[in-house]
Amino acid sequence: MHGYEMIREITERSGGAWKPSPGSVYPTLQLLEDEGLIVSESEGGKKLFSLTDTGRTAAEEVSEAPWEEASRGVDWEALHDVRQAGFGLMEAFGQVWKAGSKEQREKALAVIGDARKKLYLILADED
Repeated sequence: MHGYEMIREITERSGGAWKPSPGSVYPTLQLLEDEGLIVSESEGGKKLFSLTDTGRTAAEEVSEAPWEEASRGVDWEALHDVRQAGFGLMEAFGQVWKAGSKEQREKALAVIGDARKKLYLILADED
């Protein structure tokens, strides 16, 4: 597989609970290749990765796949609600950014900044 396929596969296998970023996947692939656990070859402009015998042995020694661990204990209903809220917020922000004046954009940025601060205050048990 190439890196993007791995990201999609991990996301699918974890039920969406874990979607690794390219910024974490590609350095990890380089590290695994440096350690001799995977090899890469170029095919059609893409770099494809596969396990070496050593990598296959190491993978078989792992008791639980990382995507299973990432999805264990996930409250799927709450995750859906969080995603919907986040998408709704970003949709509204995008509309202000596209159609709003400079002042309206500045206000929208301030609202996002205030929301971020308020979320951290929730963790600190402060109002």
